[in-house]
Amino acid sequence: MAMPFKEFFTEYGEAHQYEIQEVVGKGSYGVVAAAVDTHTGERVAIKKIDNVLEHVSEATRILREIKLLRLLRHPDIVEIKHILLPPCPREFKDIYVVFELMECDLQHVIKANDSLTPEHYQFFLYQLLRGLKFMHTANVFHRDLKPKNILANADCKLKICDFGLARASFGDTPSAIFWTDYVATRWYRAPELCGSFYSKYTPAVDIWSIGCIFAEMLTKKPLFPGKNVVHQLDLITDLLGSPSTEAISRIKNDKARRYLSSMKNKSPIPLSQKFPDIDPIALRLLERLIAFDPKDRPSAEEALAHPYFRGLANKEHEPSARPISKFEFDFERRKLAKEDIRELIYREILEYHPQMLQEYLHGTDNTSFLYPRIQLSNGMIMGLVDRPRSQQHCLLDFLFWMDELVLDRFLVSDTC
Repeated sequence: MAMPFKEFFTEYGEAHQYEIQEVVGKGSYGVVAAAVDTHTGERVAIKKIDNVLEHVSEATRILREIKLLRLLRHPDIVEIKHILLPPCPREFKDIYVVFELMECDLQHVIKANDSLTPEHYQFFLYQLLRGLKFMHTANVFHRDLKPKNILANADCKLKICDFGLARASFGDTPSAIFWTDYVATRWYRAPELCGSFYSKYTPAVDIWSIGCIFAEMLTKKPLFPGKNVVHQLDLITDLLGSPSTEAISRIKNDKARRYLSSMKNKSPIPLSQKFPDIDPIALRLLERLIAFDPKDRPSAEEALAHPYFRGLANKEHEPSARPISKFEFDFERRKLAKEDIRELIYREILEYHPQMLQEYLHGTDNTSFLYPRIQLSNGMIMGLVDRPRSQQHCLLDFLFWMDELVLDRFLVSDTC
């Protein structure tokens, strides 16, 4: 039965394009509803994010996620199809993000489906690694991979979702603010992150998580269901054995380093002994994915070349991405007010409204504004819009990134 229109939408003109069918999820962020796009007949999921600007930290997370999903378009990553245009760009509180509709998540598939075959596991892992390869070659780390954050359909298609904790890496030293909000579910957290061991880490943290998910698919049980950090390390070392002195020496957290150094020596348990009914080739790949030392884990691309995927892997279907521009995420390195975040979110929404985006870039849209609340001269704007669209974005982002003293020479008025 269709959900009453007014219970879901608040003054959004485009909302009439969608017929709400049912609520499929609720959380602290708001509500997700299944709907039908009446223009195309396509079923979609609409995520209503309430009071998006109530907290700057949450608003920044939302901005980061919608930006990353625009930049990371790939068959194995969930797609944003549209974002509804707010009725007033300077005062909106809620945003509505339209996604492709998926039937459930991988956690549900693992728990509820007893008919999965080794071929299913192989195809599932292949898709996850293929999506991860694309993400990592764009220099993006997900940092929160777990079965709940992987969507699934009855045709066995998987899509990675929930990029709220993801980060783009640009090879420079990360600040404390940039890296300290990692709160991924402990069970899927790489050992170098237990106790915040590393101040700067690598794509290997996602590879570890994928390994834990793969083991859970194979056995229908979490591999390392730790109750706390110490218990988590105990479970990991019970299976993998004591880490080498070299691996321990690289751990930055003093307490964790001392704990592992004082731990009685443990021998690794062969995975073939712990999981005697699992394909030995699958176990050889799993062993690499969950290596204690991150330098011993394969990249996603290397994992895709493993013999486990023989007959399935196809390099033509495993594209790499272009590295994301540093200027796309300059906002991560600035202390922003709510109005700055609002402007950046609105600018991101315009990516799904090409005509308004062009008006915005031409300066003919009366509501247009530019972070950090500046307006460029007509000459610069016209020179900008004559460029290819990809160059428009790069130039705008570069201008936003420049020191305000340099920008002064381009300013003509304050639009606030």
